[in-house]
Amino acid sequence: MKPIYLDNASTTQVDNKVIDAMVPYCREKYGNASSLHLMGEEAKRAMEEAREAIAKEIKAKHKEIILTGSGTEANNFAVKGLFFANYPKKDHIITTKIEHDCVLNACKWLESKGARVTYLDVDSQGFVNPKDVERAIISKTFLVSIIHGNNEIGTIQNIREIGRICKKHNVLFHTDACQSLTKVPINVKKDNIDLMTLNAHKIHGPKGVGALFIKSGKGIRITPLLHGGGQEFKLRSSTENVPGIVGFGKAVKIAKKRDVRKMTKLRDYFISELLRIPNVRLNGPNPLEKERAKGDRLCNNINISFGNIEGEAVGSFLNSKGICTSTGSACSSKSLEPSHVLLALGLNPLEANSSIRISISKYTTKQDVDYALNEIKNTVEKLRKISPLT
Repeated sequence: MKPIYLDNASTTQVDNKVIDAMVPYCREKYGNASSLHLMGEEAKRAMEEAREAIAKEIKAKHKEIILTGSGTEANNFAVKGLFFANYPKKDHIITTKIEHDCVLNACKWLESKGARVTYLDVDSQGFVNPKDVERAIISKTFLVSIIHGNNEIGTIQNIREIGRICKKHNVLFHTDACQSLTKVPINVKKDNIDLMTLNAHKIHGPKGVGALFIKSGKGIRITPLLHGGGQEFKLRSSTENVPGIVGFGKAVKIAKKRDVRKMTKLRDYFISELLRIPNVRLNGPNPLEKERAKGDRLCNNINISFGNIEGEAVGSFLNSKGICTSTGSACSSKSLEPSHVLLALGLNPLEANSSIRISISKYTTKQDVDYALNEIKNTVEKLRKISPLT
């Protein structure tokens, strides 16, 4: 049978419309976008059209989009590039304990180079208190970097308020929006964002393409990490991945609000049925609770803990039934360590290791969800019968 893919926070199926847009730039329109001849200019035009589409989606200017090879590269570029441009005059970074590994590991590496980093706590649902951000700002703070939609638990931060605080204190604000792009409305002006990381493969685009928004007109100084031919406004040298960039632009263009509504409805149904299983916990905000405003959780994200059994065992059983899930971020899925995100919510290591992440897409059907629910319930029942923890 065809696998039921429920790991879309890791990566998504490339839309056929995206593939169709990319193919000509792999075959007959394969020129280097830096070349001055006809085929080079053709590739350059296609790349700039894609850049414009990405900029339009977040209400940015064309020239504010720096195309990269991934979201990880864009996050490293933002955090490291700003540090090198500001150090030693300013050396302090504020982030949270639930950031993607690429931000946390970049910050830890920068600490060895002289950076001081404040890692903010979050509440039991993964929200950072904007007041904590403000209290952490000191005279040598140059950057606040806080993820928009969390990749493991789906928590959507109040980036507009955090951005307002940063603007008030003349501190740069960067957010990783790889998971939230096209799923949550983003307006870089109204949200007071100075830098923002994006990528293609979470939105049915190709892998190996990302972008960093850098606000113009503010005199932001950032040191390039890659030196060479001076592509991307002399900020990111490398021959551009034109087919991938074209695919990124197409993926943004075809994203629809109705897909978000569909995913939200399926997510809520999935969550409501999972919570019928005894001794389970939803990690992150519960969209079914009336006191939580809608939009606090990504429309495609579910992270659930099953008491007294290991999430890895649940995932393995589901995999044998053709159901693809995850025990956390794909970038750290080989690690036996409990999720740093779940630990930051207050879960103990045993509870954190009992969790799986389920993430749906616009292609997920009600039939897929019902089949997965049935297998999850059977799996949990079987595992609890043999668990020494029960």
